[in-house]
Amino acid sequence: MRPGFLKTIRPCGPQVIALFFLLAVIPVAVAEPHYQWLDRAPSVHNGLMQRISPPTGFVREATAPGSFAHWLRRLPLKAPGSPVLLHNGRLKPNQRVHAAVVDIDVGARDLQQCADAVMRLRAEYLYARGRYSDIHFNFTGGTKVPFSRWSRGERPRVKGRHVSWRRGARRGLGRKNFKQYLRMIFSYAGTYSLSRELESVALTDIRAGDVFIKGGFPGHAVLVADVVRHKRTGERRFLLIQSFMPAQDMHVLKNPKSFFGSPWYKLPDGDHLTTPEWTFAVTSLKRFRE
Repeated sequence: MRPGFLKTIRPCGPQVIALFFLLAVIPVAVAEPHYQWLDRAPSVHNGLMQRISPPTGFVREATAPGSFAHWLRRLPLKAPGSPVLLHNGRLKPNQRVHAAVVDIDVGARDLQQCADAVMRLRAEYLYARGRYSDIHFNFTGGTKVPFSRWSRGERPRVKGRHVSWRRGARRGLGRKNFKQYLRMIFSYAGTYSLSRELESVALTDIRAGDVFIKGGFPGHAVLVADVVRHKRTGERRFLLIQSFMPAQDMHVLKNPKSFFGSPWYKLPDGDHLTTPEWTFAVTSLKRFRE
């Protein structure tokens, strides 16, 4: 709205009505969408924190509004009972490992696997916040590839271990360009590169947004989506989200040590954290650098 716009409107019927309509629409347009891959508003009943309650005696830890942890806690989920589908639309062979399925596209190609899912959620959060200059990931060879360069029409060209940049491609911050950037990242980055970008943190300092990651060929990565604390003892538990190989729907993992299939994990008291499809060393917890 340009300066002085309100002063130019006289108090006559149609203009006043139009102004009220404009003012009513502007806040909604600014606030939406928080999960921009959706073509609809997310259901208030199918958010992660609405669907997955803390265990008895536990409460969710406070998160700062606008933080990655706050955003993850409200991730939209598909309807209860939804299966995990592969990128080709087929059922994942093992349907016993998930407690819920995240309502986000996986793409038609075998790209959005484990580390890619972590990078996708981190990038989507930053994109929704308008923090475009903070969106960057490294290729396996170590080259930093920022979305800011991509949005200016530059493109990385990979020849062996050498990466060069060329100009003249599509410019802009739109979602089509953003998704093309992510497909490039998924093609040339993975657990090996992501594990070197993140910083190690102590298990006792676990937060939503942290990552258990084993960099390698193969490696694996799962994202900490939420953390709760016992009101009396202070014990902490957490939720994990993963994709896997081949590329598949992101899903909230069940805890294989829970007899009732609970998705809440305890801090391991040994050397390893066991998930349904991978075992991580307790020293493998890492965090995105701010």
